[in-house]
Amino acid sequence: MNPAIRVQLSVMMFIQFFVWGAWVVTAATYLFAIGFTGEQVGWAYSTTAWAAIVSPFFIGMVADRFFPAQIVMGALHLLGAVLMFAASTVVTPGLFIPILLAYALCYMPTLALVNAVAFNQMKDVGKQFPAIRVFGTLGWITAGLGMMILGWLVEDEFVIDATVIPLRIAAGASLLMGLYSFTLPHTPPKGRHEKVTARDVLGLDALSLMKNRSFAVFVVSSLLLCIPLAFYYAGANAFLNEIGMTNVVGKMTMGQMSEVVFMLVIPILLPILGIKRMLMVGMAAWVLRYILFAYGGVGGPEVIMLYTGILLHGICFDFFFVSGQIYVDEKAPREIRASAQGFIALITYGAGMAIGSILFGRISDMYAMESIVDGETVVTHNWTTIWLIPAGMALAILVFFTVLFNDKIQPHQPQLEDEIEGA
Repeated sequence: MNPAIRVQLSVMMFIQFFVWGAWVVTAATYLFAIGFTGEQVGWAYSTTAWAAIVSPFFIGMVADRFFPAQIVMGALHLLGAVLMFAASTVVTPGLFIPILLAYALCYMPTLALVNAVAFNQMKDVGKQFPAIRVFGTLGWITAGLGMMILGWLVEDEFVIDATVIPLRIAAGASLLMGLYSFTLPHTPPKGRHEKVTARDVLGLDALSLMKNRSFAVFVVSSLLLCIPLAFYYAGANAFLNEIGMTNVVGKMTMGQMSEVVFMLVIPILLPILGIKRMLMVGMAAWVLRYILFAYGGVGGPEVIMLYTGILLHGICFDFFFVSGQIYVDEKAPREIRASAQGFIALITYGAGMAIGSILFGRISDMYAMESIVDGETVVTHNWTTIWLIPAGMALAILVFFTVLFNDKIQPHQPQLEDEIEGA
């Protein structure tokens, strides 16, 4: 690959995931601070999931057929910048949530578009893409560390997580990404002369694989596991801030750092453990993470439990979701492989995350506690109980999967064109 294009694509990935990481980690803390209920926070976090359900239609029916990918991506990010800034100016749920949904409908399709731009410039995706995609994770990490450093510069012990600043930084980064997109290599629509149906877009051809019991168990487990998974994305930052941890947004980037490390471990462990044990380890890590959060604390040795819970992110995500993508790649015939990956993305990052975000909001309201501090009403939460609920859910899913999944395949490395994106 031309070195200049390699740099272009790396910067593209960096900004793309910087935008997401700049706001999504801290949003719950900010929304609780301005008076949102748990249910309202849950609905706010579900917007990206609803957008993940809709975005395949946009990509398949519009972006892939009529316009160059870099032009569509630029337009979506520019509109997203306006919407994110607008969201940062309102404090009422009735306005904030619809605006955030509109923003998510702009952002989520760009996850596929950045891949399309990158793949179009590569001769060997399997070898070239990982070195480009890793800059996305670095962008997410930089966003978190940047927030932490900015907090230090503003004021000692300034909790930037509870302010509107992350939303406005995301808006600024989205504006930058929109403008930068127009400088990217030309990527013509790949399906201009092809007939595309809703069945193709939703990956419904993959339903034929459900005749295999183990694959059906995997699909059901993936859907169900995304429900407790959503508790982490929606609640972890708010939880850690509420119990008194400092510089939370920066410290949570340790999870993405561990994700990079464990991604490199997967090719080594898969031949040794096999797909079933890899998936089981990933599920078990979610159970352990939530138990650690339930009983961890600051100001004593229990803080190690919190840091361990954060660092488990690499195992939680990579061992289940990345290994799961590999399993799907192995089970699906080549002609429906992309359809199968799209179907899994739809039910996990779409349906599962939407249900989980809303459920988190309702449960956090159930265990909210009001107290009066210096004449003001302060809302805190019984986080021990809140975290034990998704821990129990993940444990039940682990048992279900362990008993009913019996596929013995030793999968090969997947084609990265079909990779499901995650943060």
